[in-house]
Amino acid sequence: MIDKLEAIKDRFEEVGQLMIQPDAMADMKNYTKLTKEYGELEKIVKKYEEYRQVLDNIRSAKDVLETEKDDEFRELAKAELDDMEPQQVTLEEELKYMLIPKDPNDSKNVILEIRAGTGGDEAAIFAGDLFRMYSLFAENLGWNFSVISLTDGTVGGYKEIITSVTGEDVYAKLKFESGVHRVQRVPATESQGRVHTSAATVAVLPEAEEVDVEVNMGDVRKDTFRASGAGGQHINKTESAVRLTHIPTGIVVECQDGRSQHANFDKALTVLRSRIYEKELAKQNAEISDQRRSMVKSGDRSDKIRTYNYPQSRVTDHRINYTVYNLPTVMDGQLGDFVEQLRIAENAEKLQEG
Repeated sequence: MIDKLEAIKDRFEEVGQLMIQPDAMADMKNYTKLTKEYGELEKIVKKYEEYRQVLDNIRSAKDVLETEKDDEFRELAKAELDDMEPQQVTLEEELKYMLIPKDPNDSKNVILEIRAGTGGDEAAIFAGDLFRMYSLFAENLGWNFSVISLTDGTVGGYKEIITSVTGEDVYAKLKFESGVHRVQRVPATESQGRVHTSAATVAVLPEAEEVDVEVNMGDVRKDTFRASGAGGQHINKTESAVRLTHIPTGIVVECQDGRSQHANFDKALTVLRSRIYEKELAKQNAEISDQRRSMVKSGDRSDKIRTYNYPQSRVTDHRINYTVYNLPTVMDGQLGDFVEQLRIAENAEKLQEG
């Protein structure tokens, strides 16, 4: 571990030197990568320096115990050793986890897509409940939540809603949410009081920047049309809605949330870029052998990942067999327990691989 940490410290110093070169900012793409790498390495280097200081203190205390005859000095050294040795163990564990290869997308913003699945009107209502859950989760973390496009359900909720979520480490906390979410409850539309099972799918796409995906606009067909739904006279009388079609992949994106065509175009392009990026990520993940594919984050939208059982007030994550009996609290955006348990499971997998 020390060899790895020394190599990281050397790279940290090298990156620091590269950033202060006179022509460093001439290539902004490369400079952005360097600043990001510097910030990530700095956290590890600071923790490593703290660890080295603790090791030095332990060595000094042991030297005193071996050479010093004065009982008072020996007692002080013994007390310091008792204090420092647990710190050494804690710091070693922290460093071990910091050395786990980080998902390069963890710091990205995301495009969050929620769609009603099986279950008709109840599925659309549940999709609305999930949207509210994620909105409150984002609000608790100080993230920004912005609707890009939506299609209302017949009796409430959404057939589909696509949002942009921006903030600190958004993908790191939401990446485990992709998949099928199942609900078991008596629907508001059910007159007989029977429990039904419905589902909604969630897709979490890391928001791709221009440096990640270069979209040739010659490959994109742009169509404009009048927006539907709420928005007053202006939004329905002008062709402010935008549809983008990426001809090579067949990916189609619509945006009609903003009042201006320009704003809708920018939002639609962001989603298009992210979907192309996700397609490339999926291709890379498919190349990973079944033995090494993560059980926690497969990225397969058809995987049933979580059940919300209202009669039992139970929420179960099937990937890690983790169950809580506080469903109302979870639906009010308190997802922290699930995020943490899934993160621990992912780190355990990576450590095992390592």
